[in-house]
Order: sequence, then C-alpha cells, then structure tokens
Amino acid sequence: MSAPLSKELREKHNVRSIPIRKDDEVSIVRGSNKGREGKITSVYRLKYIIHIERVNREKSNGQNVPIGVHPSKVIVTKLKMDKDRESILERVGKGRESRKESLKAAKE
Repeated sequence: MSAPLSKELREKHNVRSIPIRKDDEVSIVRGSNKGREGKITSVYRLKYIIHIERVNREKSNGQNVPIGVHPSKVIVTKLKMDKDRESILERVGKGRESRKESLKAAKE
C-alpha cells in the first residue's frame, strides 16, 4: 500500500511514492476531510485503508471511531526513517537517476 510523497520529499529523495506505514505524517488531499493532517495510527491492509489520528467521527452513542482513508488520497509529508527505509529510498532513487541519464543520452 503506497502513497505519494509531498513535493519537498519527492525532490529530496528522487522517489514519487513509497509504501506507507504507521507513524508517517500525512495530509489528506481528497474527500470531505481534505486538508486535515495527522500521524498514521494504523494501516488496515485487509480493507486497504489507513487510520489517521484526529480524523474520526462520533457514533450515535457518543463513541468516536476512526475514519478509514484510502492511501492514494493522502500525501506523505514526513517519513518515519529507519535503516530499511533509507535503503529502499536509496535503491529506488538510484534507479531513477540512471533512468534519467539513459534517456538523456538517447536524446543526444
């Protein structure tokens, strides 16, 4: 389950999207919750949705439940980095760089 990166992260890492995970910070770009931001509290892989902190609704009995958001309808604004994630970004970014260079060489 991947989500697109923000423009700043896209420039920095040279990667368009990345698999989403808990503790990434996202901003909702589509739907009735457009513009809301928060940290991912859970990734529900079976239903293909994510739950974001402070994005919930109140049930008729007063209980709050999280609203599920599809990962393609958010942009990642801050990544939770660790060793594995850095290696993924490095590997994908390197492949995109070599692809740009080969396309540039083919044009000339």
